[in-house]
Amino acid sequence: MNPEYVINPLGDSAIIVTWEQRIDPAVHAEVMKTYYHLRSLTSPYITDLIPAYASLTIVFNITQLRYSGHKPAMQWMMAWVREQVKHPENRDIPAPRELHIPACYDPSLAPDITEMAASRQVAINDIIAWHTQTVYTVYLTGFLPGFPYMGKVCAALETPRRKQPRLQVPAGSIGIAGAQTGIYPITSPGGWNIIGQTPLRMFSTTAEEPCYCRPGDKVRFIPVTLEVFRQIQQEQ
Repeated sequence: MNPEYVINPLGDSAIIVTWEQRIDPAVHAEVMKTYYHLRSLTSPYITDLIPAYASLTIVFNITQLRYSGHKPAMQWMMAWVREQVKHPENRDIPAPRELHIPACYDPSLAPDITEMAASRQVAINDIIAWHTQTVYTVYLTGFLPGFPYMGKVCAALETPRRKQPRLQVPAGSIGIAGAQTGIYPITSPGGWNIIGQTPLRMFSTTAEEPCYCRPGDKVRFIPVTLEVFRQIQQEQ
């Protein structure tokens, strides 16, 4: 039996398919099955597909639908999407990419790691070990171009967002918010707890793929020293 989902309009030129709202690889697999299936159809009406933790937004060209005689356009598109989502069990998801992302957890780059360790009465090395022991799934990118939302961190690392966001979080900063971990691709205000930094560029307008991570990727953080961090940073 397929997991339950609902399909609703989102504005006048988008539809959202929503599954049970939880961070769960099984739910996300349904999102990605539908995402890849719709992408493979190369529909002339679809202009964008946006996967998230437990939903898929389908943006379409309502003007083109109307000119093609599909009226009322929203109702036609809703019916078409509903038909496509019916049987995702026979659709394959491409094998996920496995990314090893270097991460420096030196307190000079990780302004919240010392407090996180102290609040748990553990050493900083324990925080590092907990964060690097998990292979994370990239569930979506958003907030900033290329910001990967990943999960789940182990229960010992779960931490609410900061009550007072910072006005400036450096690009490459690795943060935790609730059960999620993520990487700031550009310098930005932010309220996640910063426990490290990667020297890799997570977003580049000149790269063939501007976003370093994409939904479905599997990510493992590899701890590096501050010296190695600086060396990689200079090579970017």
